[in-house]
Amino acid sequence: MRKRFYFITVLPVVALLVGTGFSSKKDYDFSTFSTEGLELNYDVPTEADMSSVYTPKFHLFLGKTYLGFKEALGFMESAGDYHIVNDYGYMGKYQFSRSTLKMMGFKDTSNFLYDSQQQEDAFLAYIALNKWVLRNDIKRYAGKTIGGVKVTESGILAAAHLAGAGNVKKFLRSSGENRFSDANGTSIRNYLRTFSGYDTSHIEANRRFKKIG
Repeated sequence: MRKRFYFITVLPVVALLVGTGFSSKKDYDFSTFSTEGLELNYDVPTEADMSSVYTPKFHLFLGKTYLGFKEALGFMESAGDYHIVNDYGYMGKYQFSRSTLKMMGFKDTSNFLYDSQQQEDAFLAYIALNKWVLRNDIKRYAGKTIGGVKVTESGILAAAHLAGAGNVKKFLRSSGENRFSDANGTSIRNYLRTFSGYDTSHIEANRRFKKIG
């Protein structure tokens, strides 16, 4: 009986404490609080500050795949920049001349720099053509060492992109004596070595350009 009396007595007190302990903010008057006259020292970091703290790095390994081939060639030509035009007028990621683009069916090259898909299509079409032009040389010389460089199909195709199929033929058929370098001093030998051993086997040799412009 006594325990029950204590419980009944304490219950209202607990209810009062709970009720006042969880009062809404509306019950308080914050109008008297102010930061005026206080020295506030704080810095909000900028986006640049945050990026310097942690910058994720991604390393995409493409190996000796066709994708690795074209990305490596694009990087060699322009550092992968679709919008660049060099001092000699060569354009885009793969550094095409206007005359080559017109030969490939581009009627209007004004938008070429801003259309990455056109550039990728042009690259594949040009590689396919060079593979057809050089088909006999690929069969004859792939696997051999010429001018101190082991010859592979992908190396031949990359060199043709640099120097043209005709100059690659001259180099191979002269046992490396007939050499070529572009305006920047990059040689056929350099491209044969740098782009050796990539898988370009799935590229179908094609003598006709598909009209892509």
